[in-house]
Amino acid sequence: MRVVDSHHHLWDLAVRDQDWITGEALAPLRRDFALADLEPDARAAGVEATVVVQTITVPEETPELLRLANGDGLVAGVVGWTDLTHPGVRDTLAALRELPGGDRLVGIRHQVQGEPDPRWLLRQDVLRGLAAVAAAELVYDLLVLPHQLPAACTAAELRPELTFVLDHLGKPPIASGGPGPWADDVRRLAALPNTVCKLSGMITEAAWGTWTTADLAPYADTVLDAFGPDRVMFGSDWPVCRLAGSYAQVVDTALALTGSLSPAEREAVFSGTATRVYGL
Repeated sequence: MRVVDSHHHLWDLAVRDQDWITGEALAPLRRDFALADLEPDARAAGVEATVVVQTITVPEETPELLRLANGDGLVAGVVGWTDLTHPGVRDTLAALRELPGGDRLVGIRHQVQGEPDPRWLLRQDVLRGLAAVAAAELVYDLLVLPHQLPAACTAAELRPELTFVLDHLGKPPIASGGPGPWADDVRRLAALPNTVCKLSGMITEAAWGTWTTADLAPYADTVLDAFGPDRVMFGSDWPVCRLAGSYAQVVDTALALTGSLSPAEREAVFSGTATRVYGL
């Protein structure tokens, strides 16, 4: 079975600090993570292509990731960052497309999870920026917390021409137990035809060191039922996943969580959806 890893990160602390890596719990991430570090684990898991995703809101990072993706290597797509609120966002996206590796730009993401306003996505300047992303024929990755899902639903309703990809299932409260309103909000989002969900990031939302596949199953089942396999894509969230498990564990867990699917449905989750949605 072909495997596409639709979500991982790379960074070099000598180039730029990752200021979100703070505290003892995240200390294992305070080092460089290069493509050469990922490739052996990815290849061993049968991964043929990946999508690298931005980690920090500075304009310099996206061109760097595009240069990295340029050529015939493992990285087939880049989800970058640009300031959606800037009046010149259309020109910025066009300029990114002209850079080396610009043909690998497949989407844009902003750390909405860090915005104090739960309705940030519904600001008029943000909605204007989202329209520009759609006009550039890119998708938009949603990095939100559960309480921000209602605004995400409304934004997707207001921008039906744009495909929204929900990262990490919308970060459900796995460790604390019980899906709460998350499940209803995810189903509302999934009811919109222009939405997709990544089967990613679950083990770091669970209890590190003690999580089991059974702990994750209700959440995976919810998104698979709500979106359907044709709108779900596998992602490792490497290297962040290393806080709670190895790359191989993430892949094996995703295989176990999709064990009841047909071969065609599994193919969709592990490669078809990402290839189609991101145009890899």
